[in-house]
Amino acid sequence: MTEVSVAVKPRRAVPEPARGGHRSTKRSRREARAAYLFLAPWFVGLLVITIGPIFASLYLSFTDYSLLEEAKWIGFDNYIKMFTEDDRFLNSLQVTTVYVIVSVPLQLAFALALALVLDRGLRGLSFYRSIFYLPSLLGGSVAIAILWRKVFGADGLVNAVLAMFGIEGPGWVGHPDYALGTLILLHVWTFGAPMIIFLAGLRQIPSSYYEAASVDGAGKWRQFRSITIPLLTPIIFFNLVLELIKSFQSFTQAFIVSGGKGGPADSTLFYTLYLYLEGFKNYDMGYAAAMAWVLLLIIAGLTGVNFLASKYWVFYGDTK
Repeated sequence: MTEVSVAVKPRRAVPEPARGGHRSTKRSRREARAAYLFLAPWFVGLLVITIGPIFASLYLSFTDYSLLEEAKWIGFDNYIKMFTEDDRFLNSLQVTTVYVIVSVPLQLAFALALALVLDRGLRGLSFYRSIFYLPSLLGGSVAIAILWRKVFGADGLVNAVLAMFGIEGPGWVGHPDYALGTLILLHVWTFGAPMIIFLAGLRQIPSSYYEAASVDGAGKWRQFRSITIPLLTPIIFFNLVLELIKSFQSFTQAFIVSGGKGGPADSTLFYTLYLYLEGFKNYDMGYAAAMAWVLLLIIAGLTGVNFLASKYWVFYGDTK
């Protein structure tokens, strides 16, 4: 008989499941449920306090809503009125723009100058840093705004000092030509937060750069222009964006100093103050919501422009 050999294909080995795999999966799911449970209050707050009001205000901006009656859909009428009929709106936009353009560069320049002084290793640096930061903590408070109104009033501290030199000063906060200037000074005075950030940035610049520049004969001014400013541009950009956003949202100072009306002659009628007056004084909440969205677009647009322009002047080189 002839033997016939049959080739038998070997069976592929099936790996055994890892021990404890099922138990590990159950534990992962349990931990995920616990994590979601702890995050639930935040998600509820995000939905109820942030996202919900955002969409509600967007809807109200297309309505005639007086807080006392049901909202009536009017389309783009609020936005058309804003730019074609409302002179106070255009004036508030102009006042706020002047305030931002003047106060933000002055504040950042003053903050940087003081940070350079503190970076020299003064004794009691932590004390000076705390003292200089204090105005930023109090600058937006009602108490400081009231104090500022007293200082620059007709019988205030500034005029008392001027009287010592035989100069009769005006009522600064009550004069249309000077009222906005007092608010700009108040904003510049709250330089503490950007100063601390500038100081942290200066501490990150290696001292070896300045030593090498000194050996090459570069003076202090040349070192400042060629080393300090270029390596500090990311910090300058960060402070610039933050202060632009904060300045456009300024409210308390103008509300207190002007007596809540934006006077005199609407010279301190900030955008947010006019928004408040329309929404809570004139009960035109639909128009106020439209103003809020225009402000959002303005801030977002300027922030976007800053980010686009940053690639031409912000240096992100390695400083180590």
